[in-house]
Amino acid sequence: MSAQDRLTDALYGLGWSTVRKLPEPVAVRLGRTIADLAWKQRGKGVQRLESNYARVVPGASPERLAELSRAGMRSYLRYWMESFRLPAWSEERIKGGFEPKDLHYLTEGLAAGKGVVLALPHLANWDLAGAWVTTKLGIPFTTVAERLKPETLYDRFVAYREGLGMEVLPHSGGTAFGTLARRLRDGGLVCLVADRDLSASGVEVDFFGDTARMPAGPALLAQQTGALLLPVTLWYDDSPVMRGRLHPPVEVPGSGTRAEKTSVMTQALADAFATGIADHPEDWHMLQRLWLADLDPAKGIS
Repeated sequence: MSAQDRLTDALYGLGWSTVRKLPEPVAVRLGRTIADLAWKQRGKGVQRLESNYARVVPGASPERLAELSRAGMRSYLRYWMESFRLPAWSEERIKGGFEPKDLHYLTEGLAAGKGVVLALPHLANWDLAGAWVTTKLGIPFTTVAERLKPETLYDRFVAYREGLGMEVLPHSGGTAFGTLARRLRDGGLVCLVADRDLSASGVEVDFFGDTARMPAGPALLAQQTGALLLPVTLWYDDSPVMRGRLHPPVEVPGSGTRAEKTSVMTQALADAFATGIADHPEDWHMLQRLWLADLDPAKGIS
């Protein structure tokens, strides 16, 4: 393990061991202080966040984009402060920490025995939403985690999410899709973060007026298992409670090839994500390149 990897692992370990013990008001202030410091330094992540917001809020002035990126960094650090502290939250705190709209799409889908896929963008705190589902609703679910480096950091994230009641599968290895399909055929719940895919198997979608690539998995799972596919968007307000919305189901088209159906369904997910992101851009934590134009090697961008 390199020195950089050891440092990264140690910092995350410090977060889960130390930040989780802080009183909530102290953690909130600490997160905001770190966010403001990072924002003032204008590093690559902050600059990319601003660039992404420029697509979400076309015509925004430099001053408006700066305001958004500052709010975005505060939202991002709120996510991390909450995530470090979630394992220490009481059941009542988790149950009271999230209020979703139109939950009936999920409960009715599961009651029908069809299985449900929840697809989310990187909005607000998807880990808190997951902990709420396992704690408040008492519904277990399966998700997928990207293999991080170092391996010890990946293990930390898996242990963290499993401690919140989630079944976590590695993204690599090729077995995740089959396991997810089995869970859905058994009437279970699968939750996937699905607004960024840089692999060759990603589906091109129109996203805020330009082309991006999103994962095919949610649409393919719905087609192959008959599961309900529900987009979900999340946001913060000025309260300690995160808000959310379950959008109407994405239907499987009645005709077309599998690839054509997958394209239509993934575009429908992208449209639902765009609605939530446009309403609450500061809660979209996309500090990486997303649109294909920004990834074009011919332009010297990687």
